[in-house]
Amino acid sequence: MRKMLSRLGFVAFAALMMTSFTAQAQSRVDVKFPRGSSGTTIDGSIRGDQTISYRLRVSAGQRMSIQLDTDNASNYFNVSAPGASEALYNSSINGNSTSFVVPSSGTYAISVYLMRNAARRNETAHYQLTVSVENAAGK
Repeated sequence: MRKMLSRLGFVAFAALMMTSFTAQAQSRVDVKFPRGSSGTTIDGSIRGDQTISYRLRVSAGQRMSIQLDTDNASNYFNVSAPGASEALYNSSINGNSTSFVVPSSGTYAISVYLMRNAARRNETAHYQLTVSVENAAGK
């Protein structure tokens, strides 16, 4: 019985440590545009399994444009709409540049990450993420 409780304690401790490590690997950053500007460029870097989620509040009908310039071929981003279970845009499939009309108002997340192959090797990526938001064409 004591051995079983000891194992359960170890499993609980390991699960807690894994949760803490995962939580530390993801950062959230609120994106603010300079006064009078409709966009900004963010200089950043990530390493290993780190993910940075850039959060941006936008309104339905606006046009969001995103460009990722990076020194690591395994560095990509996903765009997620508020409350969505799947990415609205996945740059590992569609390329490191997109422009789209925002379908619904809310806080969108642009998650910058390294693909698993590079993350396992603990590689680093230095990047520039350019984000702009303007009224949709014709509005």
